[in-house]
Amino acid sequence: MSNSFLTPNQQKAKKKNFLILGALALLIVITFVISMNTGVIKLTPMEVIRTLFGQGDTQQQLILFEFRLPRIVLAVLVGMSLAISGAILQGISKNALADPGILGINAGAGLAVMLYISFFPSTKSAPVYLLPVLAFVGSGITAILIYTLSYRRHEGISPMRLILTGIAVAAGISSAMIVLTLRLTPENYQFVATWLAGSIWGSSWRFVLSLLPWLLILLPFVYSKSRVLNVLNLGEITAVGLGASIERERRWLLAASVGLAGASVSVSGGIGFVGLIAPHLARQLVGAKHQFLLPTAALLGGLLVLMADTIGRSILEPSEIPAGIVVAVLGAPYFLYLLTRLKE
Repeated sequence: MSNSFLTPNQQKAKKKNFLILGALALLIVITFVISMNTGVIKLTPMEVIRTLFGQGDTQQQLILFEFRLPRIVLAVLVGMSLAISGAILQGISKNALADPGILGINAGAGLAVMLYISFFPSTKSAPVYLLPVLAFVGSGITAILIYTLSYRRHEGISPMRLILTGIAVAAGISSAMIVLTLRLTPENYQFVATWLAGSIWGSSWRFVLSLLPWLLILLPFVYSKSRVLNVLNLGEITAVGLGASIERERRWLLAASVGLAGASVSVSGGIGFVGLIAPHLARQLVGAKHQFLLPTAALLGGLLVLMADTIGRSILEPSEIPAGIVVAVLGAPYFLYLLTRLKE
């Protein structure tokens, strides 16, 4: 909509939203710089700058370009994907607690990846670019199962039934994964244990490139559906009256959400709560219109995972705390807070 058709209050709100987006982008850049200086081998800010411009020594270039930068970029991309996935699920289900982790979609993706890893002697032998596809298949089958079990012919999808079904399916998948660990080698068991905790394990440019195509295709598609998500939030009767094909739009958006969550889980493991926290915070900052909600949630998700990974790498050096555990420390209390508000 052109600014000439906006009221002064709308123009003020739009300007405020752009300022919020700019502030979040700046926070990501600041955290990005801090993360590049975080690790067992310390690099001063000047060494980082010199290395970025090709003036560092061989060791500094190896540390920065082959280890830290891929991991930092991956953390941001994973956070963005999970946040957008959660925003979609909350939008199409009108459920404030919808999240790919809570609903079991992450668990389905994890099961597919774990099945693949358990039949390979080493995780290094797994074709990197196949992992997001396998994760998408696993998360897709799980989403269809949850959707089918939650659907009632004359009632549609009940938000509470969706949550309870997702939790039950996730519990069943987790049990299957525990059984699968019995056939893993010690090397792969250690990898799976770390991966399940939500570690940014794919710290190489190959993993960034395996995730990037999914984002380049799905993020613009989801943003193009911003108006559809706005209409769906008005309720089914209103949406139908405005000409929206509810079930078709829901299926496409659900597929996009599953694709984003599955691709992210394939390279980061089970990082939960990002898809829950980021959309909620974004809604408080910029309101419910998805034209601003989606990019704000994406930036918040990227910032949250990057901060969690940076804290996890620095707090107990030389050991690491998986980013998923750091996020859970923040996310679990927030989830309980939302539950209490819903009861009220």
